[in-house]
Amino acid sequence: MEELSSHKLACIIAQFLDDKLAKDITILNISNVSSLADYFVIATGDSTPHVKALMETVKDKVKTKFSRLPLRQENDLKNRWNLIDYGDVVVHILHKEEREAYAIEKFWSHAYSVLEDEWREVAKDYSEYNK
Repeated sequence: MEELSSHKLACIIAQFLDDKLAKDITILNISNVSSLADYFVIATGDSTPHVKALMETVKDKVKTKFSRLPLRQENDLKNRWNLIDYGDVVVHILHKEEREAYAIEKFWSHAYSVLEDEWREVAKDYSEYNK
């Protein structure tokens, strides 16, 4: 089985989210600025059911393809902000209003963003649509 770096996992999770029509997908490399994780993957869902579906997709696909389960997961009471923690990669899936209100990227503005072209290239073999 291939070695799965935190960078590659973050890119592949972004691709899984993109395949399910998540919006504004951002990957932040926070390894130099935090000991919480190496990467944050942040995405927006259009509705509460969409946020929930995106979370389930990530958990199912990461489990199926890499036999990894989240160390923990959290969501707010209205299911508008879901967090999936894989240790080295933390996934935030938010409803549009919460994404704007919490502005995670602004708080972590000193982190390095992984460009979309880069994550798409790294994860191209994992897209449902590139087969």
